Amino acid sequence: MSVLMEVARLDESGELTDAVAVSRARAGDLAAYEVLVARYTVPAHRAAVLLGAGDDADDVVQEALVKAYRQLSRYRGESGFRPWLLAIVANETRNLHRSRKRREGLVLRAATGGGPEADVPDPAYEAIAHERRAQLVEQLRRLADRDRDVLVCRFLLDLSEQETAAALGVAKGTVKSRTARALARLRELLPVGEVPGA
Repeated sequence: MSVLMEVARLDESGELTDAVAVSRARAGDLAAYEVLVARYTVPAHRAAVLLGAGDDADDVVQEALVKAYRQLSRYRGESGFRPWLLAIVANETRNLHRSRKRREGLVLRAATGGGPEADVPDPAYEAIAHERRAQLVEQLRRLADRDRDVLVCRFLLDLSEQETAAALGVAKGTVKSRTARALARLRELLPVGEVPGA
């Protein structure tokens, strides 16, 4: 059985939890790390895009996955592999911003998720939804980085407060206060009903 087939079999069967996969990867089992890569590449890519990596999101994710593999010995498992990886993605995205020496022009766009749906969506609904997403993304771009980052993690990536704290490298209480302030700032910029969690 090929490595890819073994990865798919283990991941689909649910036999390999993140903790077990990390443990096996630390011991040199590349197939176990491939399971983690298969599980978390899409969320990592979404995080990179939403945090402002734009067209460089693929490179950010690849670098983050390589760094995560090299740093598996540092992984303590307190908050789970996903938020730990997303913290690395966030750091890599910040590194990208610093290397560009500019913040203007970075594209923040929401990644679409999910597979094809059985029903064909109403075109009018899709147009309105697209317009609302574009407006939300535009207003998110106007927020300060710390406000945007916490809202992206909490509402677009659907991370818990604890996972957001791990991803951003701040205390859980800081996540709560930043979220409240960022939502208040976003409410000032958007029409009623357009703010996540409102």
